[in-house]
Amino acid sequence: MAKLSMQGKGKGEEITAFIIEEMGRSGMTVELIDSVTRQIGNATVYILVFEKYYMRSSNRASLTVVVTAENEDIIVDAIGAGGGQGVVFKWSWGAEESFVSSIENILAGKSFTRME
Repeated sequence: MAKLSMQGKGKGEEITAFIIEEMGRSGMTVELIDSVTRQIGNATVYILVFEKYYMRSSNRASLTVVVTAENEDIIVDAIGAGGGQGVVFKWSWGAEESFVSSIENILAGKSFTRME
């Protein structure tokens, strides 16, 4: 499992659409599985679930992205999972980290910074 949190400025709907578009461009085997949008008070929460097939390890990894937007403040959390191979040994060959780093690269272009 790998995770990442980043913060930045913008409109939640536009950043979410940008993530979906850029993830689709990041590889032929990346697919948006489903998404949910919820309004909670003044905040809007967008949940995106992506899946990617990794040929080098013959497995699939999932990436869950949560975009929380309130006014122009945006926090993006990403968790990659499921890239392991085998029942006993869960070697992922870095699939989750690679999937999460794609979100980091996408958001860096929009001046988002990592949160610790």
